[in-house]
Amino acid sequence: MGRTNDKTVKEALGLMLKVYKIKRKFDETAVIAHWADLVGKPAANRTKELFILNRKLFIRMDSSVIKNELVRMRLDIIEKINEQAETELITEIILL
Repeated sequence: MGRTNDKTVKEALGLMLKVYKIKRKFDETAVIAHWADLVGKPAANRTKELFILNRKLFIRMDSSVIKNELVRMRLDIIEKINEQAETELITEIILL
């Protein structure tokens, strides 16, 4: 016998994040935490600074070669991030 208000842990956490209005910050933190999965370990190792401000992802790299690769992959990275977050989390990537 199931109750009508039973929720899975995932649904309950999602609801909690929405109620406390911290879902965007949670998703932004997840992007930074999983940066190596998004761009690969070599690019992640060369990343010196990574932060999100006003839906813009700011990246500081210490390798010009990898920086140029990220410029070419910019739209793919934005698409991956937004797909995983299930919302428009990032609109632009700025390489410093």
